[in-house]
Amino acid sequence: MTTAPGPLPVAHQPPRHPLDPDPARATKARAVFALGLMAALTGIFVGGVVPATVALQLARQARREAYASGGFLTGAAWLRRGERLAWAGLGLVAVAVVTLVVIGVVRLAEAPLGRDFAPNVD
Repeated sequence: MTTAPGPLPVAHQPPRHPLDPDPARATKARAVFALGLMAALTGIFVGGVVPATVALQLARQARREAYASGGFLTGAAWLRRGERLAWAGLGLVAVAVVTLVVIGVVRLAEAPLGRDFAPNVD
């Protein structure tokens, strides 16, 4: 079976209700992305814990608001990117903390215990 050449028929969409709001980007989506980026950049210095935690909490709130808005709040891609960056920042913090603990344990193991007396002292 072949089809006739020409434009494809467009599905008819019902007209919007006049009181429906225009779709708008969620302001929290941009904040989540900015905080996630900050967390990823400062995660290795253990300073990324706070922005990552705030970003994840804001992302949770923004998802609830977007669901409640019925599709009139957009910005899901910014939320996903911000969450990924926040989790990456938390991962970098975990790596930095583990590295610092290992370095501390190795230095503690190399340090002499107690006083080092002369050989002729009882």
